[in-house]
Amino acid sequence: MWIFAAILSAVFAALTAILSKVGLKNTNSNVATAVRTAVVLVFAWAMVFITGAYQGFGEISLKAIIFLILSGLATGASWICYFKALSVGEVSKVAAVDKSSVILSVLFAIIIFPEERGRWWIKLICLAAIGVGTFLMIDIKRGDDKEGKSRFVWLIFALLSAVFAAATSILAKVGIEGVNSNLATAIRTCVVLVMAWLIVFCKRETKFVKELKFKHVIFLILSGIATGASWLCYYYALQHGQVSVVVPIDKLSILITVIFSVIFFKERPSIKAWLGLALLTVGTVLMAVLT
Repeated sequence: MWIFAAILSAVFAALTAILSKVGLKNTNSNVATAVRTAVVLVFAWAMVFITGAYQGFGEISLKAIIFLILSGLATGASWICYFKALSVGEVSKVAAVDKSSVILSVLFAIIIFPEERGRWWIKLICLAAIGVGTFLMIDIKRGDDKEGKSRFVWLIFALLSAVFAAATSILAKVGIEGVNSNLATAIRTCVVLVMAWLIVFCKRETKFVKELKFKHVIFLILSGIATGASWLCYYYALQHGQVSVVVPIDKLSILITVIFSVIFFKERPSIKAWLGLALLTVGTVLMAVLT
């Protein structure tokens, strides 16, 4: 069941990237992140009350709360970096770099959690394939940035997003131990929402809220709903399964994202990029099947 949940997480994550790209058009990325997070929060708490998970709120330990808060902060940082990268870079490029967080996540999991060390050598081989595939995918189209100084802006933010996403997985694995996954997701989302709006206010970007167009708001709302669904599936799978299996499956969303980016945004990955995508996919599938 948790493997199926991880697969659904990947599908919803891919939809998130595509819907967000449309919603981010001519929109401040920090404001867009804050708006999306508000939608996710409503969605997450709705699921908590629908499933009755709120009844376990008083049983959450201090340790779990601390790690959920830390996980939420890492998620907020990852989102901010990801959507900044998405606003200036190609969807397929940004998604490829962001999904490389699986490498750090699995390495951290092997080091921290004893149960993750089974067949560690197979995991390292698969991670090598994922790493090479990501590297090949980064340079999908050359010369698309006219200004030299801003050429690697998207890459820097995408890499930071991957680092924070890896931290999120490990912190969340500890934080959701003994906690209902829906409730844990809702608590984390509260932290992300506060962080996202604090950044908007600190950077004095509230003026951009009024500039949001109806079309973009609709897509941001849809993106938020997709994110909420992805999170619920992901943290359910993470609670009941292995980090080194759940994370790679979730990151398979890159395959769907690239296909969607070709169809809807007319991006044209090179043969090198397709080869990279194939390596990344094979490495991920093998890790999920063999470990």
